Formats: sequence, structure tokens, C-alpha cells
Amino acid sequence: MGFVAQFVDGAIGMAGGVTASAFLLSAGVPPAVVSAGVHTAKIGTAIPSGLAHWRLGHVDMKLMRRLAVPGMIGGVAGALVASYLPVELLKPAVSIYLVVMGFAVLRRSWHPVERSDRHHATASVVGAGGGFLDGVVGGGWGPIVTSSLIAHGAEPRIAIGTCNAAEFFVAAIVSATFAATIGLGIWQVVVGLVIGGAVAAPFAALATRHIPERPLMAVVGLAILLLAGSALLRQFDLVG
Repeated sequence: MGFVAQFVDGAIGMAGGVTASAFLLSAGVPPAVVSAGVHTAKIGTAIPSGLAHWRLGHVDMKLMRRLAVPGMIGGVAGALVASYLPVELLKPAVSIYLVVMGFAVLRRSWHPVERSDRHHATASVVGAGGGFLDGVVGGGWGPIVTSSLIAHGAEPRIAIGTCNAAEFFVAAIVSATFAATIGLGIWQVVVGLVIGGAVAAPFAALATRHIPERPLMAVVGLAILLLAGSALLRQFDLVG
């Protein structure tokens, strides 16, 4: 599961945390413990993933800083919420936002627009929102951050690589917050996720490099819509 989750996350910039979280939740692990365990594993997987993307020129260091610092602040807030408060009202709003972003990314794959730097101006807000959601539910950094950056003019490879690199800092601070509140359990699972993710990281970065830009945007957009759409259906009890 660690290999699969990191390959997906490293290649398209999202769904790694969601994939791992879904697996652990289906095994009966409590949600707060799932988020704590997944973020602890992300510390180990984000390092090789970020380095692999950096070596291939996929990381914008200035953009990474603008994402990482607000992302860490939002992550701490999200972890505290996950530790003490119910979050059922937040999930539908986030899913609706992601559906909108998914369509925006798909539109860019069909009708490319001129590249812009608007994503730098919105990076702090996007990072804070992505970090908060990630801390609350154990996944969401990638869908929020990657989709928003691409929708606001970022090159897909740069959005994916920079998102992966910044995720290390968010995962580290969220894990520390959980350690100070509810503790960190399921260590055997964490070690397994880290080993599988470390093996997958360089292959995922290479996949990002070799997929053409417009198909890559289409894959990202479809992934966002599938994740957010299925989440909405579950939240409104339209599927089992």
C-alpha cells in the first residue's frame, strides 16, 4: 500500500494520503490515529519524493516556501481539530471546492491558457487550506494544493513536484502535533508505508516527467473529480 500510495501521489501530486487513509480506515483504525500514522509515514516518503522531483527540475523553491510555512500553520490547526472536534460539516464544503477545481484543471487540459504567475499570489492561502484539511482527515494536501496551483496558471510538473516537496514540512509538524496530543500508534504500519513509499518515489517522479503536459492535466483533473465526487456521494449517503 505504501508503494501504491506514493506512486500515485508522486506522479499526479495527490491521493497518496487519501489512498493510505482509506486502507487503514477500512481495517478499523480510528480516524485520528489514521491521520497521525499517515502523516508520520509521509515524513519518510516525502524526502525521497521531494528530492527526486528536485533533481528533475520540478521544484520551485520560492513557491515551496510560500506553501510550506502556511501549510504547517494550517496543519497544526487541522490536527488539533481532528484530535478534539467532529469535522462532518467541513467535508462536504471541501469536496464541492475540489469538484470546482477539478473542472478548472480539466478545462485547462482542453483549452490551454497563457501561463501566469497568479499561483504565487494565492500560494499562502492555498497552503494554509491544504494543510488544515490534511491535518483533519489525513489526506487532502495534494488535491487542494496541486489543483489550485494548476488552475491558477502553474505548470503541472512544477505544481506536482513543489507540492510533494512542501508536504514534508507539513507532515512533520502535523505528526509532532499528534504526538503531543493523542500519541503515535500503529508503528508497524507506518514502517511499511515508509519502505514502500521510498521505493516508489523516484519512479513516480520519472512518470511525471515523461507524461505530456495536457494529458497530465487531464489525469489530475479526473483524479480530483473522482475523489471529490465519490466523497460527496458518501457524505450524502448516496452510495454505501
